[in-house]
Amino acid sequence: MAIFLTKESKVLVQGMTGGEGMKHTRRMLAAGTDIVGGVNPRKAGRTVDFDDRVVPVFGSVSEGMAATGADVTVVFVPPPFAKAAVIEAVDAGIALAVVITEGIPVHDAVAFQAYARERGTRIVGPNCPGLISPGQSNAGIIPADIAAKPGRIGLVSKSGTLTYQLMYELRETGFSSAVGIGGDPVVGTTHIDCLAAFEDDPDTELIVLIGEIGGDAEERAAAYIAERVTKPVIGYIAGFTAPEGKTMGHAGAIVSGSSGTAEAKKKALEAVGVRVGSTPSETARLVLDRLAASRDVTHN
Repeated sequence: MAIFLTKESKVLVQGMTGGEGMKHTRRMLAAGTDIVGGVNPRKAGRTVDFDDRVVPVFGSVSEGMAATGADVTVVFVPPPFAKAAVIEAVDAGIALAVVITEGIPVHDAVAFQAYARERGTRIVGPNCPGLISPGQSNAGIIPADIAAKPGRIGLVSKSGTLTYQLMYELRETGFSSAVGIGGDPVVGTTHIDCLAAFEDDPDTELIVLIGEIGGDAEERAAAYIAERVTKPVIGYIAGFTAPEGKTMGHAGAIVSGSSGTAEAKKKALEAVGVRVGSTPSETARLVLDRLAASRDVTHN
């Protein structure tokens, strides 16, 4: 199994005919994603030839869903138009919208996130790498070749780069799903949403949680783990060397005193039994050690 995205998912790409949309649609198709259409009202009725797959272009998400049964959309629409694109997808009744676009104004993100929640559409992102269920489907920009092997690790990460690194380090072990939730101040799917889904997924044995400095998402995730998660969780927090009082990267994370620091987040996670690596490589070793210990107990 997997979470949110499976081999049964039928995927539309909003902005497919743009440069980034074309490049990543080709990569998603190569990973086995069932891309059933693109969306561009100015190019409706055309088709795009991706090697051995011809993909139709629809004038709207609702038209594409009606014609194909699509239940996922991946959004590569430029920031000024992203809010309208997401709202269009929500109005069409799409189940999952993966918003890759970086630089969406916060007030736009707040508006479409609230609109989606009211109407039952799950948003992943914005400013995220998307999600992948290796061997099944890939919606976004995660390089499929770093995680070609299905496995029993579930990964949720704020950081795109660290998503890729942990998947590469654990490529021989494999993943049930990996979700890059994005590091913007306002995101749709959270650490907690993914923890809940991985907890319920019988094919996920262990969960890796990657956080970043700023905000309190990781502290809230720690409280959720204590109350609801029975599976082992290994963590990593980016930003241990960050100076206080400065905005950090795409997360927009301002660290003041102990609030939002990597150390505070590490302590919160460790207090509920989560082992936290000091580097990505150490985190990967902790994962392998925990899986090996679990299997030794099972075999004995």
